[in-house]
Order: sequence, then C-alpha cells, then structure tokens
Amino acid sequence: MKAWGHLWLQRLWVLIGAVSIRTKIMGIVLSLVLLLGSGVTIQVRATMARILSRELDQRAVSIARDLAARAADLILTNNLYALHELLRDTAQNNDDLRYAFVLDTEGRVLVHSFDVGVPPDLLTVNPVRSDEHHRLQILDTEEGLIHDVAVPIFDGRAGTARVGLSEQRLRAQMATTTRQLALITLLVSLAGVLSGYLLTWVLTRPVKALVAVTQAVARGDLSQRAPRWADDEIGALSDSFNSMVAELERAREEVQRKEAMRGQLLQKIITAQEEERRRIARELHDQTGQALTSILVGLRTLESKADPLRLQDLKAIVTDTLDDVRDLALELRPSVLDDLGLVPALQRHVRTCAARYGLAIDLQTVGLDGLRLPSALETALYRIIQEAVTNAIRHAGAGQVSVLLEARGATLVAIIEDDGCGFEAERLVEGPLPERWLGLHGMRERAELLGGKLAIESAPGAGTTVFVEVPVKG
Repeated sequence: MKAWGHLWLQRLWVLIGAVSIRTKIMGIVLSLVLLLGSGVTIQVRATMARILSRELDQRAVSIARDLAARAADLILTNNLYALHELLRDTAQNNDDLRYAFVLDTEGRVLVHSFDVGVPPDLLTVNPVRSDEHHRLQILDTEEGLIHDVAVPIFDGRAGTARVGLSEQRLRAQMATTTRQLALITLLVSLAGVLSGYLLTWVLTRPVKALVAVTQAVARGDLSQRAPRWADDEIGALSDSFNSMVAELERAREEVQRKEAMRGQLLQKIITAQEEERRRIARELHDQTGQALTSILVGLRTLESKADPLRLQDLKAIVTDTLDDVRDLALELRPSVLDDLGLVPALQRHVRTCAARYGLAIDLQTVGLDGLRLPSALETALYRIIQEAVTNAIRHAGAGQVSVLLEARGATLVAIIEDDGCGFEAERLVEGPLPERWLGLHGMRERAELLGGKLAIESAPGAGTTVFVEVPVKG
C-alpha cells in the first residue's frame, strides 16, 4: 500500500512537472480565488442561516405572544368574529406566517387560518404548559421547516395561541445571497485569471528569453546574452548567466589559443626531432663513420706490416671517436641527470655553456643539497632551465645569466634572469606565436603538466626573467 502511494505521488509529480510555469501560476491563482470564494460563501451562508433562523424564531414568538395577548379578551367575551378578524390581520401583516390558530382550554379549535381546517396531527404537537412563557418547536413538513410557537392565553385559562412561520423566504434570501456570492467569486476568478496571466507573462517572458539564449549557447553560440528585464532575482540570474557565458567564451578562446600554440609547438617538436636526427646522422656519417673507416683501413695495413706509429694514430682516432659519441649522447640525455640528480646536471650544463659561449652564468641552489627529486620533475626542470639559458644565449644576446633553484616547503622555485634585449611578454597571451617563441610555450606546458606555473617578465631592452614554481611530490 505504501509503495502504491509512493508510485502515485511520483506520477502526480511528473504530471505537475510537465505543466508550464504559466499554467502552474494561473492554476495557483485560480485555485486560491476559488477556495477563498467557496470558503467565504459557505461561511456567509452558515452565518446567515443562524441569524435568519434566530430572527425567525424571535418573530414567531413575538407574533404568538401578540396574538395571545390580543385574543384573551375576545375569548373571554366569546367574540369569535373579532377573533377571526384578528387572526386574518395577523396573517396579512406577516409574510412568513404559514398558519395561525387558537385553541380553547379543552384543545378545541376556535379559529384558524387554514382553508379547510387544521390538520389533526398538528393539534397534538408542541403542547405548552400554563406556566411556560412559550414553547418553540421546528416541524419538518412537506413544505419545508416550520417554526411552530405555542403561547398560553391568560396563563392557560383562556386557551392556547399557535403560529407557524415558514423558512421559505429565509431559504429564498439565502439562495439569492449565495448566487450573488457565486457571481462575485466568478468575477473575482476572472480578474484573478487575468492578473495571473499578466503576472505569468511578466515572469515567464524573461525566463523564455533565458531559455532561448541557453539553447543558443548549448549549440555553441557564445555570443548570445540574456536581456535583463528587471532588477529582481531573474535579472540577477540573467547577469550571472551572462557572466558565465562570457567566462565560457574567454575559456574557449584560451583553449583555442592554447590548442593553436600546442599545434605550433608540436610542429616545432616534430621539425626539431627531424633536424636533430639529420644532425646526428650527419655527425655519425661525417665524423664517426669516417673515423671507423680510417680505423678499418689502418687495421688492414697492420695486417700486412706492423707499424707502431700507425697504431698510435689508430688509438688517437678511437679516443676522439669515443669522445664525439659521448658528447653526442650527453647532448641527447645527460647521464649525470640520472646518476647524480638535477643539481649536478645543471652545474655541468652551466659550465659547458659558459665555456662554449664565453659568458658569465651564475648558478645558485638553496635547500637542495643531496636531495633527489622525482625523475619526471628533475627532467622537466632541467629542460625548462636549459631552454631558458639557451634562449638567453641564442635570441637575447645576453652577456650574463643568473639561475636560482630553491626548495620552498612543498614547492620548488626556479628563477632565470638575463641582461639580454628582452621582448614584449604580453604577446605570449595573444594570437599565434613567432616560431622562435614556441620554446617559451613549451616551457609553460612542461610546468603546467607538473601542476605548477610559469611566468615571464620582460620588456624590450630590459632583459628577461622567468619564474617557475612546481609542487614537489615525493
């Protein structure tokens, strides 16, 4: 039973949820008006019934008392004609009077207002004692309810006066009042429907506009904006939605820009790989290949004739070839990075660059003595610093380069400064990059892959500073 009730509630909720907001609001307004109108009508009808019934009782008692007082002398003088006239006048002056009759002390009818006679059953109902002021009884008849009042005449020594007042006029008044209240409720309902329609139009118009803009945004048109109709909650919602769309548009532009730079960087990486392969192939062919050929020719010569001098030449060629192969391998991947860590690898790189290019390169490390970092972190930082130093040498024309590597709690900070020509750093976030700047984007990509960030400060003629901060994860 409980499961059935829950299922019924779910179906009802689905049905209500499928109705538009306009219909819901109009339904709420109409329901409230109808409930209020029905409640007022029922309350007014019940109150009127009580008041009119009480008034009818009071009138019935008053008429019966008046009839009894005026009939006492006529009964004692046996003036039946005057008594009949009194009864007729009483009936004519009271519209609600259904009947009236007078009984003697023996219960016989002296006069009555009926056309053919008093119904026998009516004589026995509502008996009144002589010591009672009056006796009221409501009779349920074929004509409706009758308020019957019996009053003793001259303390019961002259007989009894009986009158009966019908509720027909009372019912007619209540029906008229009910129809008027129903008409008022109908008019108020129509006014409520009209006001509800206007209210829903005011409320749903911005919502519909917002839905249309939302659908356009869902299709990918981020240029759409929701109009602000008023300074209310819906207006605030429109502003928030517009802000969200603007952020989405900026985010999409940023993603597109990054994708474009990533494409450029990928193309550069592929080109650099091919150039590096050509260089390695050329060096292997020109230097190592020629050296190995010379060694082979020399060995054939030594087969036929031993020559100590020639043997020394071959040893020198082998030594030079090994040095060339070792240098080539170090350029591709310094073994000291894997064997000893980041700091020794950077120290070796700095010494090599300073000796090769003849410039001052200062390297300082703080908090990294004997500390080994995760391999991916060491490789990424090494390549970032290597690229920054290479850019300072090749593109900035720097005469002095300073490198600081510091461990700060759970982060590792690298700062690379040079006194070169500098550039407009703002162009890094605008449009496609020149090919010679793609390395900067590659540095940023490496830092972001590690969950860190990279910032570049530079201006033409003011040198360049590269800030790198990455989290350290053991």
